[in-house]
Amino acid sequence: MSLRIIFMGTPEFSVPTLRLLVDAGHSIVAVYTQPPRPGGRRGLDLQKSPVHQAAELLGLPVFTPVNFKDPQERERFAAFNADVAVVVAYGLLLPEAVLNGTRDGCYNGHASLLPRWRGAAPIQRAIMAGDGKTGMMVMKMDKGLDTGAVALTREVEIGPNMTAGELHDRLMLVGAKSMAEAMVKLEMNDLPLTPQPDEGVLYAAKIDKAEARIDFGRDARDVHNHIRGLAPFPGAWFELVIGGKPERVKVLGSELAEGQGPAGQLLSDDLVIACASGAVRLTRLQKAGGKPLAAADFLRGTPLGAGTRLS
Repeated sequence: MSLRIIFMGTPEFSVPTLRLLVDAGHSIVAVYTQPPRPGGRRGLDLQKSPVHQAAELLGLPVFTPVNFKDPQERERFAAFNADVAVVVAYGLLLPEAVLNGTRDGCYNGHASLLPRWRGAAPIQRAIMAGDGKTGMMVMKMDKGLDTGAVALTREVEIGPNMTAGELHDRLMLVGAKSMAEAMVKLEMNDLPLTPQPDEGVLYAAKIDKAEARIDFGRDARDVHNHIRGLAPFPGAWFELVIGGKPERVKVLGSELAEGQGPAGQLLSDDLVIACASGAVRLTRLQKAGGKPLAAADFLRGTPLGAGTRLS
């Protein structure tokens, strides 16, 4: 037996789940993803989402509505007569007509331990807050923002130097296995639902590029969490005067270090930077238009000595 599934997702994070559901023998009757967006070097080419591209390679029908306000879109969704919709980082709000448009509703793969970090950026916010663990949850969606009852939970440890990119890749695979397991249980009518608790609710607001600048006037641990929570995108950054001009430098890796001094001052020749209390060592950096470099390689092209101030 297999389920008739409508899959809804957009970024690379969603692709392993789609592939695993196909490999499990389920019938993917439709794939919904966001419309192609301008991309390419000049932003002139329309680029299909990673899910769109993967679905086409798998020979699956793809639909890219801008939203579900059009009654015809809702009718088309219902006409697939699906058992369930699987939603992983789709990026569009689903009206009740869609949430209730399949036999068993919509199940979402969410990258946090709900009710902590509901919303758009749970991976980044968990790291920026210094959380020691997170996870993937399969949740039956309702009309609230990530408020539905939880069907399955898988916890993942967050290492002390783990970046958002590394955690993303780990959760992407855990999430795919979790959703595949949940669909087996659903098919067997053995997928119990547990309401989320009222306590511990936190919202993971979308990352604003304006918050990416590093403030070395904070505690070293906060600075370290800020850096790794924004790596690799959008990338936490500081300004450095290079060739007489201020230049933005992204920091894609860091670690806690020993040392004290004026906030933002280099304490050593291996990129140990003083914070309000404690220090961080910058381990991976990227100048504007350049490639990401390990600290030693960065310093070969941009020598910096102790006493240099970063802002």
